[in-house]
This record gives sequence, structure tokens and C-alpha cells, in this order.
Amino acid sequence: MWAGAPQGIELRHLRYLVALADAGSFTHAAERIFITQPTLSQQIRRLEQIVGAPLLQRRREGLRLTAAGSVLLDASRTVLSLVDHEVSRTRQAAGLGRPQLRVVMPPGLPESLAVPAAAGLRAAAAAAGVDVVWVEAALDAEFSLIATCQADAGLGWLTAGPETLPDPLDGMVLGEFEPEVWVLAGHAATRRGAISLAELAGLEVLHGPRRAQPGTYDAWTQVMRQADPRFGFTDPPFGRSLAMTLAFAAGGDRPAAVLTGPATPVGGARPLRRAGSVGGCGMVRVGLAQRPLTAAAALVWNGDLPRPLQQVLFDAADALAGPLPAEPVGLVSLTSA
Repeated sequence: MWAGAPQGIELRHLRYLVALADAGSFTHAAERIFITQPTLSQQIRRLEQIVGAPLLQRRREGLRLTAAGSVLLDASRTVLSLVDHEVSRTRQAAGLGRPQLRVVMPPGLPESLAVPAAAGLRAAAAAAGVDVVWVEAALDAEFSLIATCQADAGLGWLTAGPETLPDPLDGMVLGEFEPEVWVLAGHAATRRGAISLAELAGLEVLHGPRRAQPGTYDAWTQVMRQADPRFGFTDPPFGRSLAMTLAFAAGGDRPAAVLTGPATPVGGARPLRRAGSVGGCGMVRVGLAQRPLTAAAALVWNGDLPRPLQQVLFDAADALAGPLPAEPVGLVSLTSA
């Protein structure tokens, strides 16, 4: 099936694979990149022939990358990002374009962080005559996208101080955030307005998925295991929908709680909030006593960037550092960071 003379992979093949992985279906991917669905299917089959291995598993519930497909997808993102960046640098050298700053904004950041950060970066870049290119992607604890020059900077979560960032990364902390905790309405913590770490560790705690915030997820797991060495988070079945996850937790067979990612600035008000009732039993938001779970929001950039671009990032971070507004009332994303 995979026989055939090897031929060179073209950049369009890589762009097609990335578009397909991001869209989740051939139909939606074809619409995004303005080609027909049969053409996209043909080109992906051709890419599989060139590689010599299946890249996708076509299932009734949707597409899934094979192990080989995942490797090639990561490589495709790296190659395409580097090509686009170098073309931009070439145009700048020829006097055809303004400097660009590629900034990663992970999905699910709390609005109280993402909105002022995006506005501050745009303002600082505009004042310096720099164009901002926004990249929506998850950031791991090592900020690999930035360290490998696939992006120039990003807004993410630190599990330790900025002084622990490896070379060539640099950054500034913008503020401390804590998660939201939701428990069943009948739990004793709802009367106190707060739950202890030991009480929380004794429940089934839905939080995640890990891939959204691996550094924070792992750090918080270690803190929870100080209260119960056997503790492990349960990944929710409904992606980033907090409302559906609360309903799932409320209808479970054992006492459960829901923990979001970093969502609320530390020191902000933490009023009780009742979720919609499910089967006569709702979920209530409570505080976490003594705030043992926190994460530092930081703007991180590659220290090898030209000094004018680093100055834009420093100016934006300096203006943002300090108290941030509280999260608006309303349901937030489960990963919420």
C-alpha cells in the first residue's frame, strides 16, 4: 500500500497536515485553506505515501493522528514557523516590512489576564512600529515553542521563579493566580466558605486535561499528594466546558469536586457561586483554605531577540505587573489558563 518511489515533501503538504490536525475534519480543513475536500484527501494520502506510513486513523468519531502523524505534525509546525519567520526577516532586510513579534496566547487564559495582556502588548508594539502575530497554542512548562524559536514570546504559567528559566529565556511575572474550587452543595465546606487541602484530596477531583497546562497540573498534583500520597486528578470527559463538567461531577457515584486551572488573581474576592442544579443537586464554589495551589502568570521571551523587540516585551510586562482585576462573574473554562 505504501510502495512507491520516494519524493520530496513540499511545504504545502506540511500546511495541509497542520490544517487538518487543527480543524479535526477534512471538510473543515479544506474550507480553512481554500481547497476542495477531495484535493485535500488526495494530498494527505500522497504525504502518507512519501513518508511510508499511515499518519491518520479515520474513525467514526473523527480523525486521530497515529504516532508517526504526531511526530510529523510537531515537525511541520516547527518547519513552517521557521520558514515564515525567516521570510519575514528577509522582507525586513529588503525594506519591505515592519519587524514582527510572534506571541503565544494559550487557549483558556482567564480574561482578567488575557485581555489586559493582549491590549498592553498591542499598544507597546504599535508605539515601537512592530507588528504582533498572535499564536494560539498550549505552552509546556519549559516554554519549548519559545526556546526553539517557533515563537518569540508567550504568556504562560511558571511553577518556579523566573530566575529558573533556562537560557536563552527571560521573563517577568505579571501576577499570582489560584484555581476555582467547586464542591457539592451538601458538603460541609459550603457552610464555611472554604475547603482544606486534606478534605479536597479525599474527593474525586476533576481537573485538566494535563496537556493544557502540564507544568501547573504536575506541580499541583505533588501538592495534593502531600495530603494523600495516593491522590490523582480525574480528567473531565467534556473538554473545556466547565458547565458540563460541573454537571458530570454532581451526578457521579462518589463525592466529587471540580478544580479549574489558574483562574482568579490571588487576593481577590471569592464569593460563593452556585451552579445550575442537576438532578436536584448543584455545585457551589468555595475557597481553598490557606491558598496552597497557586501559579505565577509570566510573560516569557527569547533572550536572543533583537533588543528593540525585547524592549517592547519588557515595556508591556512592566505596565502589566501588579494587581490584576478580578475575574468577571460567570462560568469560566475548566482549564482556565
